[in-house]
Parts: sequence; C-alpha cells; structure tokens
Amino acid sequence: MLVETHESPEVEELRQLGDEIATLATQIEVARSRLLEMIREFDVRVGWGNGFQSCAHWLNYRIGLGLHAAREQVRVARALANLPLIAQAFARGQLSYSKVRALTRVATPETEERLLKFAGHGTAAHVEHLVGAWRQVDRAAENQLTAQRQKSRALYLYQDDDGMVVVRGRLTPEVGAVVRQALDAARDRMYAKARVNDPEGDPPSHGQQQADAFGMIAEAALHHDLDPGTSGARYQVVVHVDASVLADPDQPGQSVLEDGQHVPAETSQRLACDASRVVMRHDADGLITEIGGRTRTIPPSLRRALQYRDEGCRFPGCGSRYTQGHHIRHWAHGGPTKLSNLVLLCRRHHRSVHEDGFQVERLADGEVQFRRPNGWLLPDAPEPPDVPADAGEALRQQSATAGLHANTLRPDRDGTRLDLGYAIDVMHPRAIGY
Repeated sequence: MLVETHESPEVEELRQLGDEIATLATQIEVARSRLLEMIREFDVRVGWGNGFQSCAHWLNYRIGLGLHAAREQVRVARALANLPLIAQAFARGQLSYSKVRALTRVATPETEERLLKFAGHGTAAHVEHLVGAWRQVDRAAENQLTAQRQKSRALYLYQDDDGMVVVRGRLTPEVGAVVRQALDAARDRMYAKARVNDPEGDPPSHGQQQADAFGMIAEAALHHDLDPGTSGARYQVVVHVDASVLADPDQPGQSVLEDGQHVPAETSQRLACDASRVVMRHDADGLITEIGGRTRTIPPSLRRALQYRDEGCRFPGCGSRYTQGHHIRHWAHGGPTKLSNLVLLCRRHHRSVHEDGFQVERLADGEVQFRRPNGWLLPDAPEPPDVPADAGEALRQQSATAGLHANTLRPDRDGTRLDLGYAIDVMHPRAIGY
C-alpha cells in the first residue's frame, strides 16, 4: 500500500530558510570576489599611498577590517592575479573565500587546475587538509635544497702564475646577497662621485670596479678589527646641521651626513626631533671653539610618559609600537620639549609629517589632528558609506540575473572519505611516496 506523506509547514519553512542562507552565502562570495578585484587594483595603483604604510593598513582604517584579516585579503587578491581559473570560479560563486584563501597559499599557474578540481569535490576542511600536506611536501623539498646549498658552500683563494690572486667560491643565497650589497656600497663609495681612470686612461670596467671594491671591504674589516661595535654605535646616524638651517630650511648652511652626503633640511629636522644632540660652536673661519656634552632631545622620563599616553603611532590608522617622538612645534622654532608639544609617530609617518607635507596640530581639548598635504582633514575614523535602504533587494535581483542559487556553492562530492596521502601523491608535482 502506497502511503503519501507531506512535510509539515515548519519543516518546509526551515528548508526555505536554509536555501535562502545558501543563496545569500553565494551572493556574498561573488561580492567578495569583486571586492578582492578592486583591492588588487587599488593596491597596484598605490591608492593607499597617501600616508598609509600599506594597503592593509588603509583597509584597517577605511573599512574597519582587522589588520591581520586585511593583510590576508591583500595577499589573496595579489595571488588571484596569477590564478585565472580559481579567480573565475570564485567570481561565479562556485568557491567559498575559505577555499580560495587556502588554495592561494600553494597554487601556481601549473597546479591550479588540479587543485581547483579537488576543491570542487571537497569541503573547506578537505581543502585545508590538502593544503597543509602540500606545504609539508614543499617545505621538505625546500629544506633538502637548503641543506644541499649549505654543504656546497665554499670559498677558495689561490695565486696564479703571474702573481694575481684568484677568488672562486659558492655562497648561500643570503650570504651572497650581503656580499653583493657590500660590493655595491664600496663600489659606489669609490666611483660614484669621481670617475677614476686607470693609468692607461681608460675607465675601469665593471669587473675592475668589483675588484677594487672587494679590497676596500677587506681593508675596512681589518681596520675595525672585524668588530662591528655595539648595536647602538653600529646603527647610529650622525648628521651635521647648522642651527640656522634647522630653524629654517630655506636658510644657507650645511645639512650633511657623517660621510659628507647632503640630506634635505627637513630630514635633519625629523632626525633632530628625537635624538642625541651635541652642540658645536665654530669661529668665523669654521674652526671648532666649543663642544657641548651629548644630551637627549627628549629625556628618558618624558619619553616614558609619552609612550604611556600615546601607546603607539598616533597617525590615523597606524598604531605601530615602533615610534619616535615628534615635536609638534619643532624645538628649533622655540617649541618646548614637554608632553603637550610631543606626539608619537612611527618612522614612516614621522617622515610624512616632516618631508611629505602632512600636518599635525594639538587641539584645545588635547587631541591631535592630522591633515593631508592639501589641507584636507584626516579623521581618526572615517564615516561609513551610505547604504541604500533597498540594498538587499537589489542584491537579490542581481543574483537572480547571474543565475546564483542555493546549490551554487555546494561541493560535488559523493561522501567518499578523503585519502590525503593518495591525493598528494597524484596531485603534487614533487611528491614521492608522501
């Protein structure tokens, strides 16, 4: 006997609600795909480069996105530019952001097709497990390559028949990068300002310049007894600047680094905001007549109070803990070194204020206010954009036109248990008996 059954109204209502949830989730993923496309274009065109440290910092400031989440969205947006198949599936609502985020950690143009096929048949958890195993294989291969590089490192010096010393070697990538930078710095020091010629009158070739730079590096190392000094001395930057230039960048006078390299007066003002200061007095002939003791522009006790009050960089949207003290009215202009005239800024935004034209002032209520170089106010938190009252209905209509429905995001799987080892073996190009 055939018995006809009917779903209760409550069950039918819940089923419809579930379909609406699935459809809305698909709509959100399509919208998120478009959002990431816009973020990528904004990032490439450096739309955030108006005082912000990165595109992620701008997103944190402009739309209230957490900094970690913002960095991740920028990373995914950049990765999708080279993964057209995954990007297209995401734009059609066939992949969730969770799957896309995982896939972009390992996918390449050569492997994205097979990874996309797997993602279409597996859950987000399956994709995460696969990506985790995939990265283990990558790390194993990278570690093996690193170990091979480390074992093969060597440097040989021997004297040739004509008395010349021949240098031959293999350096690990990181050591090679340091050597290359040192050679560039030494070569620039020797040849950038004056073009020195060989006795024959010909300008030295690149290889000859490299040889001279190598000798200069060796002499410098021996001169310093191979001791880089304390960390403070090693990274200390010394600037010589006339008091008149410090007060007014348009005045004539020197503003130079220890090696004589000119720096803009605005740079000297920035460095002088929060530094050790030694006053030297000169006579009319330029000879030193008096040298004062070294003093801190901002004494330690005041700096502790400043850090306690500001807790980080005060530039809107930043908050970095690595900061410098900034005199709102520079001490060279008569500004006092006291808490009300000081504000913490990170190195980047300190430079923005002194050298890029951004302005900062303290208001009567004690708050600080920043303005762009064109004078426009830069608020601590921007107003959210206006959202039309019928935004939800407009989204539903757009989704219906695009053919999105409750099953668009559903993976095409038959319930078979994931064999992770087999999946890696057949999919990963470097997997051997994982």
